[in-house]
Amino acid sequence: TALVVRFLTKRFIGDYEANTGALYSRKFTIDGEQISLQVQDTPFVSLEDDTDSICCQEQINRSIYWADGFVFVYSITDYESYRVIRPLHQHIRRIHPNANIPLLLMANKGDLLRARQVSSKEGLQLASELGGTYYEVSARENCEGVHEAFQQLCQEVSRMIGSCNGEKRRGLHLVRPKSPNMQDLKRRLKQALTSKGKSATTL
Repeated sequence: TALVVRFLTKRFIGDYEANTGALYSRKFTIDGEQISLQVQDTPFVSLEDDTDSICCQEQINRSIYWADGFVFVYSITDYESYRVIRPLHQHIRRIHPNANIPLLLMANKGDLLRARQVSSKEGLQLASELGGTYYEVSARENCEGVHEAFQQLCQEVSRMIGSCNGEKRRGLHLVRPKSPNMQDLKRRLKQALTSKGKSATTL
């Protein structure tokens, strides 16, 4: 959620409501052309106990069906979050076995180097294995890095859709979600700021 908020608003708020899979929309300019971008902030995915299988909510599966690109996020301070990426990618490939869908691997919390559990080399190797682009960023400290990563993925998606003339995955009849809610994101930001203000006052 922190990365999505950074990308959409350029702001960082340390505390968020529990992510319920909100969908947001904004206008975005790619190579001089304005596009309408929808970002699905999916709930957390976890590994099943002592296995390499993932526990996926149905909402995530629906998102996988309609997505034109994927952002895989893990924390450099949490090796378990890194372990989830490979089985999640395999799950996506089972849903789209023949599709060439752009993907981005983002290693977050790049400002917490002393707590690092996943090396940059491991991130680069995994990105190469998955066929995606690798970025190590800090949602807290580096808005530019987050924006650059998302922009690159948007450019790849835009090129892919253009080359397919809008006919990509015509066999999938799942309708995209409607009513993306930027107002909800603004509400969540306002609540977080208000909460921080109250906390500061009580101190």
